Amino acid sequence: MDSLIQELEWGLDNMEELNIYDMSIPKEDFEFAQNENITDKKFDTKPIGFLKDALIRFRKNKGSVVAFFVIMLIVLYALIVPFCVPSHQATQPDSYYARMAPRNTALKESLGIMGGFKDLDGSEQGLVFEYAKGVAAESYDGRSMALKDAYDSYYNPVFKVNYTNTVMKGKTVSTNYNFKVDTYLQVGFIYKTVTLEEYNALEAWEAETGLHVLYPLIDKYTADGRDGKYSLDIKNANYWYKMKTTGSEKGVPISTTIKPGKVTTLQFSDDLVLEDNYYRVGGEIQKKIMNGSSEHQSYEVRLLYYNYYRYLRGAEPNYFFGTDTLGLDFAYRLGQGLRLSLIFAVVISVINFILGALYGAVEGYYGGATDMILERVSDILAGIPFIIVATLFQMHLAKKAGPIPSLIFAYVLTGWIGTASRVRTQFYRFKNEEYVMAARTLGASDRRLIWKHIFPNTLGTIITSIALVIPGVIFSESSLSFLGIVNLGTTKSTSLGTLLSESSTIWTSAPHLMLFPSIFISLLMICFNLFGNGLRDAFNPSLRGVEE
Repeated sequence: MDSLIQELEWGLDNMEELNIYDMSIPKEDFEFAQNENITDKKFDTKPIGFLKDALIRFRKNKGSVVAFFVIMLIVLYALIVPFCVPSHQATQPDSYYARMAPRNTALKESLGIMGGFKDLDGSEQGLVFEYAKGVAAESYDGRSMALKDAYDSYYNPVFKVNYTNTVMKGKTVSTNYNFKVDTYLQVGFIYKTVTLEEYNALEAWEAETGLHVLYPLIDKYTADGRDGKYSLDIKNANYWYKMKTTGSEKGVPISTTIKPGKVTTLQFSDDLVLEDNYYRVGGEIQKKIMNGSSEHQSYEVRLLYYNYYRYLRGAEPNYFFGTDTLGLDFAYRLGQGLRLSLIFAVVISVINFILGALYGAVEGYYGGATDMILERVSDILAGIPFIIVATLFQMHLAKKAGPIPSLIFAYVLTGWIGTASRVRTQFYRFKNEEYVMAARTLGASDRRLIWKHIFPNTLGTIITSIALVIPGVIFSESSLSFLGIVNLGTTKSTSLGTLLSESSTIWTSAPHLMLFPSIFISLLMICFNLFGNGLRDAFNPSLRGVEE
């Protein structure tokens, strides 16, 4: 022991000599690696905010980003397209061009698509009837023309022809024709009553443009008093040539000699010339008949409607999405429907979000008797079928407030319950966390605890529910309109559901009227779901700093 004490004393006396406090290591004992890359520049360690962090994580979800851009394109369509469509196509109904397929003259001429096409099945007589419209358009002065002269006419509605022969015992007993026609040109000719001023304006337009609108009248007035001696239908302005009728009446039959060729190049005999049935006075073909007294003169005229449309509206009929049941531009109507449906859904979502957030926050934070009473109220409201509420409101409230406000009331009456339930659940989850307890201990008020410390943690779930409410409202409104419970359509506004409802009985003959609204509704449903899921993950605080 004595020897150990002596050693310690010696160490203390010679501490400086031992240099025990000098713990530095000589530089020559170090070997620097990659010395040229070493820098003393400080790194930027600024904290990332909650919203910026959410945006970073949202951008990593490619599906949600694509869905967001699709939604933006649909919104831009709803905002821009209604202002791009010519006013006459958007606001002036046209019964002759109602329920027409999409048409664009440039694409029809260059690619053979979007020509307002429709497939027809018929006999030889029906095919000649369509070709005869092109013949009549070229024979504006009443001269006789062969049917083959209609093939290259701009006004020939027949675009493509196929035909099949029915053969029995080696002989052809019948021929069935399938031909594709431009429905806008298929309208052909119409009768119209105009004033002298209008008639003079039509003649002036013909002289200015070189296009023909006024055509010879058809002889509907025979000497023996029987109208339509050579016409199957005196009201149809396209039966301009003599037709063979029943009984002993003489006419020109339209049986023809067919020269079989390629399936798409049907040829009629060169000598097939249709004999006209034009109205003549003293051998001169008439283009107008005066009706009424000299004080109120009016003229019955026969017009080529395609050119009459150009006269009225200054352009050829071009409808990228076709026309609706009123003859309005369907692209414009779709823009109207999207705009109304989106605004309607967003307004309802915002109202339900505010009501549900307030209601659920009070339930979840205070709990106990407050929660029990409020839950029973929401249970009672949730038990009321929405379709009954919407129907009753439309039957009674719509008469005073209008269909749109009454439908909003129906959605708001029970629509906030789902949001309130989600907020209540999240409040029960977070209100007893340590950071909330600490804030309460430091004297934070209930309002600060609810909106500053607890509510932000529920944003992910709530925002997701909002994003899902929007397509849900659009879908349910479409269902109600389709069932006829709600009708939001007028000539000035409409909704996607109303457009679907209007096409429900004619979708076989005009499928585009149901196809385009269905595509938009499907895109909205899918994209809002993907977008909502992306927002849920982005605003989830538990995922902050987690690399995907």
